[in-house]
Amino acid sequence: MTRDRTAVLMTCHNRKPKTLSCLAALFNQILPREVKLDVYLVDDGSTDGTAQAVLQAYPHVKILPGNGNLYWNRGMRKAFAEAMKYDYDYYLWLNDDTLLYPDALSSLWQTYHHLTKQGHEKAIIVGSTHHPNTGKLTYGGFGRSTWWHPFKYSLVEPGTEPKPADTLNGNCVLIPRAVVQILGNLDPAFSHSIGDTDYGLRAQRQGCSVWVAPGYAGKCQTNPPQGHPWLDPKFTLKQRWQAVTDHKGLPPRESKVFCQRYAGWLWLFFWLLPYIRLVLVSLSYKIGLKQEKAEA
Repeated sequence: MTRDRTAVLMTCHNRKPKTLSCLAALFNQILPREVKLDVYLVDDGSTDGTAQAVLQAYPHVKILPGNGNLYWNRGMRKAFAEAMKYDYDYYLWLNDDTLLYPDALSSLWQTYHHLTKQGHEKAIIVGSTHHPNTGKLTYGGFGRSTWWHPFKYSLVEPGTEPKPADTLNGNCVLIPRAVVQILGNLDPAFSHSIGDTDYGLRAQRQGCSVWVAPGYAGKCQTNPPQGHPWLDPKFTLKQRWQAVTDHKGLPPRESKVFCQRYAGWLWLFFWLLPYIRLVLVSLSYKIGLKQEKAEA
């Protein structure tokens, strides 16, 4: 009997407790007999002993070292590239802050096989996550929420049947070989959070599809839980600008590539819009504070 070989792709940086908890939940999966998991973990320059702890607890995990500057997209790209050498049947993206339920992976495979029977052989399956305390949907598939703005998306609530989506978060995603043969790896043009959205949009453009699996695959808090500093006018303009141009923010060069690909002839407008809005909101907030002081 042939076995469905699945490469689990992860990247981490100084989150040892979360990484170990994620792996513990992964290896607690209720799996069909024909499934074989190989884990590729990029340790991106962790200084908290993550790699050593993982090797001690799970010596079969393949650890790939990073230099500390890969971030999510390029870390996952490194893991993806290594796994692709062995031509797996499936590739699973898994964030190290995601705790899978025991039946999560079985649900993803069942969803894929269900869709292939309906003619969707080139389908990406997204596992949704919810907040461990509130139960609120945190990550999963995205659908377009407006016709005029190319980057306005809302999370697709999972139901009892697979639901189509336009793109995705990379927290828990099952990608079959048929899709990888078309799309290949994540794009190195992106360092952190734009890469997964780009992959989902590229999938749609190249004849593949994105689907949200029924139910929830696991638990995951929003990251960062306190929100993005560049959205908060209480920070100084300098602080907000540094945050938005950081790798984990909205780096202008990477955002430009993304907008040129997906915003059509208005790409320049949509590229500059968030940075202009940041400055205007900061100025408006300062003017409001001055008026309050004057009236006091």
